Amino acid sequence: MRLGIDVGGTFTDLLLHDDATGRTWQAKTPSTPADQSVGVLEGIRLISRIAGITPNDIRLVLHGTTVATNAVLEGKGARVGLLVTEGFEYVLHLAKSWTPGPLFGWIIMDKPEPPASLDDTRAIAERMDAKGNVLRALDVAQATAAIDALCGSGIEALTISLMHAYANPAHERALGEIVARRFPDLPVSLSSDILPEFREYDRTITTVINDYVRPVMRRYLSRIEGRMAAEGMTARLHIVRSDGGLMSAAAAAERPVHTVLSGPAGGVTSTVMLARQTGRARLLGFDMGGTSTDVCVVLDGEPVVSRTTEVGSFPAKVPTLDVRSVGAGGGSIAEVADLTGSLRVGPRSAGAQPGPVAYGRGGTEPAVSDANVVLGYLSPTLLDGSMQLDVEAARRAVGALGARIGLTPEQAAQGILDIANETMLGALRVITVQRGLDPRDFGIVAFGGAGPLHGNALAAVLGCYPVIVPPRPGVFSALGFVQSEFKNEFTQTLIRTAAALDEAEVWRTVDDLSVRATAWLEAEHIPTGDRRLSAVIDMRYEQQGFEVAVALTDAAMAARDLAAVIAQYHRDHERMYGVRFAVPVELVAVRVIAAGRTPGLREVAPQVAPGTSRTGSRPCFFAGAWHDTPTHDRTRLPPGATLTGPAIVDQYDTTTVILPGHRAEVDAFGNLLIWPATEAK
Repeated sequence: MRLGIDVGGTFTDLLLHDDATGRTWQAKTPSTPADQSVGVLEGIRLISRIAGITPNDIRLVLHGTTVATNAVLEGKGARVGLLVTEGFEYVLHLAKSWTPGPLFGWIIMDKPEPPASLDDTRAIAERMDAKGNVLRALDVAQATAAIDALCGSGIEALTISLMHAYANPAHERALGEIVARRFPDLPVSLSSDILPEFREYDRTITTVINDYVRPVMRRYLSRIEGRMAAEGMTARLHIVRSDGGLMSAAAAAERPVHTVLSGPAGGVTSTVMLARQTGRARLLGFDMGGTSTDVCVVLDGEPVVSRTTEVGSFPAKVPTLDVRSVGAGGGSIAEVADLTGSLRVGPRSAGAQPGPVAYGRGGTEPAVSDANVVLGYLSPTLLDGSMQLDVEAARRAVGALGARIGLTPEQAAQGILDIANETMLGALRVITVQRGLDPRDFGIVAFGGAGPLHGNALAAVLGCYPVIVPPRPGVFSALGFVQSEFKNEFTQTLIRTAAALDEAEVWRTVDDLSVRATAWLEAEHIPTGDRRLSAVIDMRYEQQGFEVAVALTDAAMAARDLAAVIAQYHRDHERMYGVRFAVPVELVAVRVIAAGRTPGLREVAPQVAPGTSRTGSRPCFFAGAWHDTPTHDRTRLPPGATLTGPAIVDQYDTTTVILPGHRAEVDAFGNLLIWPATEAK
């Protein structure tokens, strides 16, 4: 039995799959932001009761966590010390010399303090060049004195990031050995281990972030493993990486920087699986939860993988599924701005405690979910009747907000939804229009607890159809965790122009990295038949600042044909950005990705309950007027069933809104497809 757990800002979602029978169960329980492990354990107990098992029957727990991300966003990480090459003490402060604006942006910029302060930074007398040659030998005595002073000052973790350590890590390793002898209990990260790539700021900040969240992640994993053990569980705990792969809990405790986009990765994985299942190769993933909304793009049935992501104000150069997040969710609070007197929604969120006003947990400020309640979209009871909503309290809160700016409760609620939708549309435009992609060429997969409420409205503006609502949209990310595989990446910087390239050197690098990747798979006890290695070369046009990852095909690997790889780069660049250039190409790095397959998900299709899907009707507000809107039970909609909007489809984990002028149908896989009425297919 495999259990996927997705901890969100409002709810913790769980999906349990029995490999023996193919049965699947789902559950949602309120998150516990003060200690996420409490909500996780409550969820494990709940889904065990639903499935009629004991927690010890679960053999594998696959967990997506926001612990690392929250520690950075909230500034609650560890006190980190930093060792750098002499003369580069300000590497984190100089960063990339970027300011947010050409004129006065740099004047008003509130530049964040780096996660390792200048007071906790020490210079080390040493120097390597970009080819790994020693220009200045390591001064061991000076380094030891600096380490003693810094590590004895009360720091909780130490980062060692020396110039050009990616080319020759000898000095970093020597410093690490000194620290291990003199301060054996202090967590230490070497930049040559965490990110053996060029660009000193990216390498340093990524390693510092790893140490900044490392003690926090260790404590969290220790708590959750302790709670599981106290519950009598012997399941193995694995954490989902930002690239959608799995890592052991022990590995996550040492390299938590690889989990900074752990939560959204599950939704991307499930969107990719849906694309392959339905044959729809171009999809937009739209994951709207209680606190934020995450969007992604799937091209030709594959996710877009980014080499850099933003964690708060800082970049983290780790492989991530390319996800854009905005502060708009069901719990996003609506308010009137003091300066302008206009309506504003988010990014402040009611979260799980106290939550929206309708939840009846003490919330007093209206949120997006309250607006959906006022307009009739949300049923007064959720989670199959286990959660009652206070409709009148939501109406009073939204009405009071609207009265401040001369709006009726319905107008205020519609305004809240319009603003939230526009915020989410901005994120969708970033991953499509700004990359030269036409959103009308894509379908949109609406999931998360609130995604199906808003998916039709977003598609109506962007023109991306069909809107696909999967059978279990509220736990779609947890489903992605269950389908994830083990993954790790091995990298070597190799900056060479294609015109002056020694092809043998490139293939030697691929072979060396493959040996390391195979050794990792051995250490993780991945059976030989479940192992898979793939190679990628990061390439760019000469003088470009960023790279495109080009996957090496089996044919190119077998023929050792680098010309075919370069030709593929031109095609990939045009596919992703809509343009190719007739300029020289430059190689930047070689990477080998090791993957360990997990058992495929053999899911038995849920049985459609007998009888009509129609459960009644309720008043809903569309286009400035109230409509008596039919309501339907999702579990009673068989493949081939059709609905005409306006209509509401209720189910345990979410609610789907079908707008007037639209039509929905259930496909052979149980997905609900929404089209304009004139384009239904």
